[in-house]
Amino acid sequence: MNNNQPDERIIKFIGKHHVLTLATAANNIPWCAQCFYAFMEDENAFVFSTDITTQHGKEAIDNPTVAASILLETQTIGKIQGLQIAGIMQIPEGDLKLRAEKRYLKRFPYARLMDTNIWVLMPKQIKMTHNQLGFGKKLIWVAE
Repeated sequence: MNNNQPDERIIKFIGKHHVLTLATAANNIPWCAQCFYAFMEDENAFVFSTDITTQHGKEAIDNPTVAASILLETQTIGKIQGLQIAGIMQIPEGDLKLRAEKRYLKRFPYARLMDTNIWVLMPKQIKMTHNQLGFGKKLIWVAE
């Protein structure tokens, strides 16, 4: 269990959403992909599925340092909220793999029908813009 947990407002925001935009890069060329995710709060890890043959899968194997974002789509400035995440993306092994698969399938049971790989994104830093706390208010979490 990670004792260095993000602010509860960040955790609550993560739980209200289910799609993150993942950013990978190869040869200094960035790439983005949208992924359905589940969150493992005890491990502070995002879980998602993608095939290793996708562009972002291949790039993450070669360079596991990735970025991601999750946002609340709104035109009301006072309601703007979103996360910017930097971390390490990997295919989990052992007990972490079993817990990640269980968590992902609990949130997305239809994924049992897919032939794909489960991945985890272990955040190293999360920045949340939270305008409901004040215009431009940022909540920052950095892994220990």
